Amino acid sequence: MLEVFLTALVTFFVVIDPPGVTPMFATLTQDMPPAWRTLMAWKSVAIAAAILLGFAFGGEWVLGKLHVSLDSFRIAGGLLLFLIALDMLFETRSQRRQARNARVIEERRAHPGEHEDISVFPLAIPLIAGPGSIASIMLLFAQHADWAARGAILAGVAANLAVTLIVFLIAARVSQLMSATLAAIVTKVFGILLAALASQFVVDGVKGAFGLT
Repeated sequence: MLEVFLTALVTFFVVIDPPGVTPMFATLTQDMPPAWRTLMAWKSVAIAAAILLGFAFGGEWVLGKLHVSLDSFRIAGGLLLFLIALDMLFETRSQRRQARNARVIEERRAHPGEHEDISVFPLAIPLIAGPGSIASIMLLFAQHADWAARGAILAGVAANLAVTLIVFLIAARVSQLMSATLAAIVTKVFGILLAALASQFVVDGVKGAFGLT
């Protein structure tokens, strides 16, 4: 169970990327009152948790209704995670995040004095419960059918959501402490690990789809 927990812990740390989403949260909430900023942190994490739980327990049913096999989803999810890993390694992910951040900030400047609810978008979706994390929890649940292993997976998810909540609550301080060099090193190391994990998902999917041993 420890191995399953560590796999989930690393996987969701990579796809959620708490250090990476913290600067955006700090920027989007910099003009908000502390109470509203705290509410946005709690609400966004709670919504993301509900979304991930829904896909964890209902994702297989949805695939069945769409007549999509688990092996096909393993291949598609693995390819998706591999693209995320490439983004992390070549820094295109951070560039897109900065561009999206700039667009949201411009929209806020057009309506000064208003404290909008950003908990659903862009915080919960797609920053926390994005395509990568949704695909990951469905793939891991499909890979481990016993409840003990699934409990370990959910524990890994919960640990990452707790870290995300904590860094949101102390976002301003974290952004000051996290240097660009350290953030780049962490991103590239975990990007390599995610690429390896994504490749394994694709291999398992191909084996299952073609009946290979």
